[in-house]
Amino acid sequence: MNTFLIVILAVLGGVAVTLQGQFMGLMEQVLGSRASVFITYAGGGLVVVLFTLVRRIDLEKASQVPWYAFSAGILGLIIVGSIGYVIPRLGVAGGFMLIVASQFLLAALIDHFGWFQAPMRPLDLPRLTGLGLMMIGVWFVNK
Repeated sequence: MNTFLIVILAVLGGVAVTLQGQFMGLMEQVLGSRASVFITYAGGGLVVVLFTLVRRIDLEKASQVPWYAFSAGILGLIIVGSIGYVIPRLGVAGGFMLIVASQFLLAALIDHFGWFQAPMRPLDLPRLTGLGLMMIGVWFVNK
């Protein structure tokens, strides 16, 4: 896949996460966290079931996947639930600034130490500077 398409896909993912956050916040305020998470996952589950009926999926190599990778669905519940709860209380920008900043911090540690089979990328001065500037931005947005 060429770089332009990858960038478009990343932007599309960012737009979807932001819209999902706002929509989850609206549902959470009216229905509560559990109901809004249920509706979100039920909708996604329905799409996956329909897609699977149209195209077969191959799970033959599932035994080669590290055990911790199977926690992705549970982590997704935490992500969706926390987004739905945080956004109406901190706003879309403030909530996502904290969520994304924590993602960057953990991602930098995962890269630096090579955790979970990630390729090692040292946490050097430019990366530390970028993370520090981002944290200052988070503080300003949430002040």
